Amino acid sequence: MLTRMAAGVAPETRGIIGIVLATLLFTIMDVIAKELMTRNDPVMVIWARFAGQMVLVLAILGPRLRTHVRTARPRLQMARSTLHLVANALFFIAIASMPLAEVVAVFEIAPLLITVFAFLILHEPVGPRRWAGVVAGLVGALIIIRPGLDVFQPMAILPLGSAICMALFQIIVRMIGTRDSIQTSMFYAGLVGTVVMSAVVPFYWTTPSIADAVILLTFGWIGFVGHVCLLYALGQADASTLAPYNYANFLWALLLGFVVFTEVPDAITLMGAALILAAGLYVWHRERVHARRSRGLGAPGATG
Repeated sequence: MLTRMAAGVAPETRGIIGIVLATLLFTIMDVIAKELMTRNDPVMVIWARFAGQMVLVLAILGPRLRTHVRTARPRLQMARSTLHLVANALFFIAIASMPLAEVVAVFEIAPLLITVFAFLILHEPVGPRRWAGVVAGLVGALIIIRPGLDVFQPMAILPLGSAICMALFQIIVRMIGTRDSIQTSMFYAGLVGTVVMSAVVPFYWTTPSIADAVILLTFGWIGFVGHVCLLYALGQADASTLAPYNYANFLWALLLGFVVFTEVPDAITLMGAALILAAGLYVWHRERVHARRSRGLGAPGATG
């Protein structure tokens, strides 16, 4: 029945539904992690996030694992996996002591940083309008972090570091391209995190309650399902079409942060978040304009 219903929906709409569902699942995983860290060491939660997902990946790949372990770009895959670990670790440590929506708002500069790293590493052209959008987004992040003021929290730097790692992660994804299969990339995405955190977690281990143990073993699966939804969405519609809907992540964080933790961001945080989201949407718009011009007549100002 669900297949017949989906068949009657346009691919672009299915992609949008998929990306919004993925952002919801990722936010639910963050909420569970934040709740777990009120009773368990963050190292245990970070380990569970990777180990739980890795067990599921290994179970799904099964006898085909040997085929998917082979990679054409082993160094890039290992670098990508390391960045994935650091990005998640910084993000989880941040949400343990900061409001969820505030952390997510700062993290939303990641798409803007992708533009910066695409220019520096991939030598993609970036015009003055997109640079202006990037600067505006960074200003928004500084408004939330508020360095130099009495309300500044050193922890607020962590989501910025997480965003930098995630942007570099996405750049490496572009560099790998289609040289490796999706299954191979899924395997390596959690490999470093699982190995490193499995070596570290014994030094921070405290026996969790039975309920927490069950959640620790399974909550990483939510992230896996979220990635499946993300891959499905990207298979239905262009990434450029879906990009604005990634910002649903902040709306979910705002809603769930209030419902679960009664967190209400202050006006300055909301102002900074609005600037980041607006800058992100503007840069996305300029990238689409540039792409259309590049496919067309190559008109002047295509790098704007």
